[in-house]
Formats: sequence, C-alpha cells, structure tokens
Amino acid sequence: MPRNAISSFRVRPRFSHVIAGLAPTEAHAHILQVVQQSADPLEIKTFEGMIGLHIPENERHRWSPRLFLNFEPTPEGTTRIEGIYGPEIEVWSIFLYGYMLTGLLGTFATILGGAQLVVKTHPWGFWIAGAMALGAVLLYLGAQLGQKLGVWQTFRLHQAYENAIAGLTVTR
Repeated sequence: MPRNAISSFRVRPRFSHVIAGLAPTEAHAHILQVVQQSADPLEIKTFEGMIGLHIPENERHRWSPRLFLNFEPTPEGTTRIEGIYGPEIEVWSIFLYGYMLTGLLGTFATILGGAQLVVKTHPWGFWIAGAMALGAVLLYLGAQLGQKLGVWQTFRLHQAYENAIAGLTVTR
C-alpha cells in the first residue's frame, strides 16, 4: 500500500488493490477467515461484498478508526478491493452534518451578501459566509486531529488487512 494512504490529508484516506485469481466472494471469504483467526482481536462486521474492521469496543475512543473493504469484480476476472478508513458512524455523522450545515448556510449567506451589494445596503451576509467557511476549516482540522490521534489504531487495522492478503497475487 502506498505510504500516504494511511496518513493522508484526505478526510477519509483510501486505497485500492487488485487481487488476481480470486472471485470477489472468494477474496471476501479468504480475508474474513484470516482476520478472524488472527491473534489481534478486532470487531468484524460483514455484509454482502463488504467487510468492516473495527477496533474492539473496550479499546475504542471517539477518534478510533474503522476500515471498510469493498469487493468488486473487474472485467479481467480479478477482484478490486477498495479500502476506506474513517471514524465510526456516530462521529462521521457529526462531520457529515457539520459540512452540510456550513456549506448550506455559507451558500445562502453568500447569496444574501451578493443581493445586499446589488441593492446597495451593508452586506452583512458575507460575515455569516465567512463564519461558515471558518466552521468548515475547523471541521477539517478536527478530522485531521482525529486521524493523528488514531494513527496507531489505523496502523493496526492496516496490518490486519496486509496480513490477510499476504500470499495473494496483489496488483497495487
């Protein structure tokens, strides 16, 4: 995996691998079996075509990451595994709604400020737009801080995945 996939400036770091010689269901079953037999206990949630690796609840913090693996067939008969790191859904929803709120209010405030300029009144709407932009920057910085606090747990999830694909023919 490229070194920057775990530690990234992205809000949700991701990676992609192609596994040769296994159908998506076979790759799913192989990775699931290896992770379940691992000495490192992780919470595993499986869905059709997906595996979710989570830090055990007794070790989990607000910044603890989880890794979702998505298995897709390719036209060449191989399996593409898309991995995405992110916070648990409760924390992710705070960021999602935060970005939606700051984006929506910022957009409307910018429109209001533009309309105030057109009618030649004081454009106080731009102050609100600026505050929403600052709020979005703070959300992004909070996401980056959470990634840095959870880096060892992210590494742990990544090692579990790397151990599971060891010995398979992987194209990165």
